[in-house]
Amino acid sequence: MTKTELKEFLDEKAAYYENPDFISSDPIQIPHQFSVKEDIEIAGFLAATIAWGNRKMIINNAQKIITLMGNSPYDFVCNHTEGDLHDFDGFVHRTFNADDLKHFVRSLKNIYQNHGGLEEALQIKDASTNYKTAIHHFKTIFFEIPHLKRTQKHVSDPVKGSASKRINMYLRWMTRNNNKGVDFGIWKKHKTAHLHCPLDVHTGNVARKLGILTRKQNDWKAILELDESLRKFNPEDPVKYDFALFGLGVFEKF
Repeated sequence: MTKTELKEFLDEKAAYYENPDFISSDPIQIPHQFSVKEDIEIAGFLAATIAWGNRKMIINNAQKIITLMGNSPYDFVCNHTEGDLHDFDGFVHRTFNADDLKHFVRSLKNIYQNHGGLEEALQIKDASTNYKTAIHHFKTIFFEIPHLKRTQKHVSDPVKGSASKRINMYLRWMTRNNNKGVDFGIWKKHKTAHLHCPLDVHTGNVARKLGILTRKQNDWKAILELDESLRKFNPEDPVKYDFALFGLGVFEKF
C-alpha cells in the first residue's frame, strides 16, 4: 500500500483499539484504580516494571503488589518502615522477586523525597528529542542508594542498547492525553511528540511486515528507526500507533 494508505490504515486501527475496553485486558488497569497523581504514577510504574510474560499473570501480580501496599501506593512509599517491607517476602513475578520489590519501594521513596518525584526524575533535561539520556539518568538515580546488583536488570538502559519497552510504555501512559479514556496525560512537563513506541515482539513483527521497520533486533536503534517512520505519520503524537501495532499483533495475529 502507499504511504497515504498505510497512514489511513494505522489511524483507523489506532482509533479502534484506543478505547476504555482496552483497559480490561491490559496492565494499565492497575493505575486506573486511582485518582491521585502520585498513586497513579507509582501504581503505573510498578505495573509496567513487571509487564512481561503472560498478561493475566502480570495483572494479577501487579494487583498483589498494590494490595501489599494497602491499596495506598504513595502513602506506603513515603511512610513505610523496613518492617513493613517484610510483607513482600515470598512475592515473585518471573525473575522479579521480593528483594527487587523492596528496593523499588526504597528507591521510589528516595525519588519522591530528593528528586521531585517520578515525573521530574524521568524528564528530558538536555536538548534531545528522545528519552535515551533521560532514562539512563533515571537509572542512575534509581540505584544511587544501596541495592543488590541483581536488581539493576529490572531497570533498562538505552545507552546499553535496550529498547526500554516497559519504561517507554509507562511514559506513554503518563504523558499522552486522556481524551480516549486509556492513557492519563498527567505529566505536563513531558511532550507527547518525544515519546517512543514500546517495542516488543508483537509491535516489532507488525512494523516489519508493514515496512516501517527494517532492523531485525528489538533494540534502541530499532526504536529510533520506528520513531522516524511514526513521526512522519503524526509528529505530535507518534505513539498513538502503539495501539494499532499492538492490536494488530496481539488481537488480530497480523
